[in-house]
Amino acid sequence: MRIIAGACRGRVLHTVSGPGYRPAMGKVRESLFSMLEARGVVWGAVRFLDVFAGSGSLGFEALSRGAVWADFIEMDHKAAECLRKNAAALDLTGRCAVLEDDALRVAARRPSAPYHIICVDPPYGAGLFKPVLRNLMRQGWLEDEGFLIAEIEKGLTINPDAQYDLRLEAERLYGNTRILVWVKNA
Repeated sequence: MRIIAGACRGRVLHTVSGPGYRPAMGKVRESLFSMLEARGVVWGAVRFLDVFAGSGSLGFEALSRGAVWADFIEMDHKAAECLRKNAAALDLTGRCAVLEDDALRVAARRPSAPYHIICVDPPYGAGLFKPVLRNLMRQGWLEDEGFLIAEIEKGLTINPDAQYDLRLEAERLYGNTRILVWVKNA
């Protein structure tokens, strides 16, 4: 898998394999980042949070495009090591951190500062999206006018709009993968 755009364009990302890991396909990443840029994202001001990060393809894509910081939450030791190797290989260790911990536990704490973009990509069928989202929103992880991205299985029913003061900006389907983008109302 390769970085699509920015300073690291064309550089290879190492990936993890096993149950629950689905690195974001190039066409999905390209579409997602186009949606964000069409909505005015200025990468030089972005703090990015990649929850259930896996190989970190979304967070590293954001850093390549100029995001100032990215945090990766990943509980699996093998995947966390892959994230650290990718950060080193891309010369991005000074602009990111890997939190090797359970996403539910991390999201239940207050962040040091809110994020402009949060991507939540839980393992399909594990029932983790809703509880992680609840914790993130209750603890103030997403800044006002920030973007919340979900990469979930197409059949999962969710509607957090009114509950968390979010408005749905975009929804796309790529095979079994569904991408949703919300903005947090100010």
